[in-house]
Amino acid sequence: MQFTQNELYMLLNLRTSDRPPWLVKADLAEATLEGADLRGADLRAANLTDASLIGADLRGANLSNANLHEADLHEADLRGANLSNANPHVANLHEADLRGANLRAANLTDANLSDADLRGADLSDADLIGANLRDANLSKANLRGADLRRADLAGSNLRGATLNDATMPDGTVHP
Repeated sequence: MQFTQNELYMLLNLRTSDRPPWLVKADLAEATLEGADLRGADLRAANLTDASLIGADLRGANLSNANLHEADLHEADLRGANLSNANPHVANLHEADLRGANLRAANLTDANLSDADLRGADLSDADLIGANLRDANLSKANLRGADLRRADLAGSNLRGATLNDATMPDGTVHP
């Protein structure tokens, strides 16, 4: 299903119930959803390619298997969101709040996660090749089996992070 900008506005702002939006497999490519209240939204397998979600509230949202290729999630609140198997390839997650988020097996190749808060996030088996994690907070994050080749970890906080079997930026595998 594909929405016009007007239909999206009505869906998100003129809801008659407190239930989160159900947008499973929705085509939201290039949609402008800046500052949108998408708390708890079901966006499984949605197409959010090139979507602008700057400052959006996606706390607890289900974005598993969603296509977020080149999406702009700058300063988005994704606390506790499920992005397992999602494709935020080349996405902008600069200063995003991803505390406790599930990013298991997500494709974050070349994504910008600089200054992002990933405390306690599950990034196990995630593809972070070439990702910008400069000054990101990854304390107590699970990076077991993650691929961090060519990732920029300068200034990142990795205190208490699980790095077993992770491929490090220099290509070595952490014991």
